[in-house]
Amino acid sequence: MSFNYRFFSLMVLKLIIFSTSSLLIVPSYSQQAPTEEQLQQAQQASQSQRVDLSQYIQSGGNSTGRGGSINLPSESGPMPAGEEGLPPPYGANLFKGGFETERSDGLNSAYLVAPGDKIAIQMWGTVNSSEVVTVDNQGNIFIPDVGPIKVQDVPASSVNSVVTQGIKSIYTNNVSVYVNLLTATPVSVFVAGPVLRPGQYAGLASDSVLFYLKRAGGIDPHRGSYRTITVKRQGETVLSYDLYDFLKLGRLPAFSFKDEDVIFVGEQGAMVNVEGAARYPFRFELEPSKRSGTALMIYARPLSKTSHVAITGSRASGPISVYLPVNEFDQFTMADGDTVLFNDDIRPQVISVQISGSYEGPSFYAVEKDTRLLDLLSYIEVDPEQANYGSIYIKRESVMDQQKLLINESLDRLERSLFTAPASSSGEASIRAQEAQLVSQFIARARRIEPLGKVIVSENSKVANIRLEQGDEIVIPAQTDLIQIGGEVLMPQAIVYNPKATVSDYIAWAGGFSERADDDRIAIVHASGITRFVSSSSGERWYSSEELTPLEAGDQILVLPKVDAKVMQSIKDVTQIIYQIAVAANVAT
Repeated sequence: MSFNYRFFSLMVLKLIIFSTSSLLIVPSYSQQAPTEEQLQQAQQASQSQRVDLSQYIQSGGNSTGRGGSINLPSESGPMPAGEEGLPPPYGANLFKGGFETERSDGLNSAYLVAPGDKIAIQMWGTVNSSEVVTVDNQGNIFIPDVGPIKVQDVPASSVNSVVTQGIKSIYTNNVSVYVNLLTATPVSVFVAGPVLRPGQYAGLASDSVLFYLKRAGGIDPHRGSYRTITVKRQGETVLSYDLYDFLKLGRLPAFSFKDEDVIFVGEQGAMVNVEGAARYPFRFELEPSKRSGTALMIYARPLSKTSHVAITGSRASGPISVYLPVNEFDQFTMADGDTVLFNDDIRPQVISVQISGSYEGPSFYAVEKDTRLLDLLSYIEVDPEQANYGSIYIKRESVMDQQKLLINESLDRLERSLFTAPASSSGEASIRAQEAQLVSQFIARARRIEPLGKVIVSENSKVANIRLEQGDEIVIPAQTDLIQIGGEVLMPQAIVYNPKATVSDYIAWAGGFSERADDDRIAIVHASGITRFVSSSSGERWYSSEELTPLEAGDQILVLPKVDAKVMQSIKDVTQIIYQIAVAANVAT
């Protein structure tokens, strides 16, 4: 009984070891029976071999075996950067997406049958048969009473017709045949050259070259060539790939790989850096016979506004710097390391101007770049009863940027003085800390305010004839019977204009000053954009002067906030910024 148990255990162990690895040597039964300790050691060795082989296959190692799926390495992150701050190579993102992390063993119609593949054959009618046959080393399958049928290199889509034809050459009548290719034998392909993980990888014969390159980590973006990729079989080149054709035109030649094929990535060729007004600002690899500007423009695709091309680089004679019209760049010959800058160097002769406010007709006009305001106003129709054409002003982007810059510079100075002010005692330090918190909140709010970019062009119904700029917005205010009161008043509102009322009257009608109001800093913003500052105590006398413009319908009264000098040491800087914001944005912070 003990001997039979050992015999049974030995046979099971042989089956386990044989199924997991062909490299283990199993003693035959004719040898001396192993001891219990030897059996346990052999079982442990077989189990460890099974685990290692499983990990080996899943890691995409040198195994030619193929399970239900292949786990590809996870690829994520940004596109590879260029060397020394240069743009990345054209096609560097090819292996960052477009591939699934797992793929099944599904066959495509272009797959070519190879030795080891399994084919299911079913016949019914005169002959009933159902079996699975394997393609032998000669590329044939053998069917009893029919004989061998050649199927090697037959496309998967044609296997049914080829085998059916062979069977019906023997069984000519009353036999129906169904043939299905079940599994494909994996192939082992080497990937060499400048790739991130060169080595041997398993896949299907019908897998694309991109699949194997992906498994090898992709082409090295700094040393590998995207244009010189070859497949070698027994030392001979059987196919060449230019991935630029795939990236640009979607062309990727189909190919059936075999065991021991080598995908070889060539060394990177001459590279040209593209910058400026181009749709593809990358580094491009040029073919030795195609280094003209035409070849580069096909891939870089400069924008239609490009007028000139700047080329910098080095030649045997020394550094070069060339500036050419874009139509002369076609025949220019480039060299390795050149930098090509596509530039828009033609100044527009026409600018676009927008009209807003109270007007009739188009809202946009295209005019010559030297057009002046009055030249354009003669073409704009207005209703004299509706438009306040004597208070025209312009919103200009360059003025808005300058106003924003000045406000930010003042805020920066305030911030520096706030955090660098010395404190002579702990009490003063505590006061400064509270002040810093309040001023920081004020600075944060002030930075969010967007200036209007107003250009004052009218006063006393007279309009200055200034030159227009690209993007100007000409504002024609509408006639109104209202005065707007805002800022630090209890009830900000619009009040009907009264020619006999004073500033104090309007503020009283708006509920009077709030607790934060500064009655010595009241801004009067006229419809034309002009801003003046008055105080409530002298407001009536100011407006009774014959030399100054009185309040008019459409004006805005803006009461500015008061800065408590007892709390803030930086009252002067804060007050200055409040003035700037009131003028630039017509708001009180």
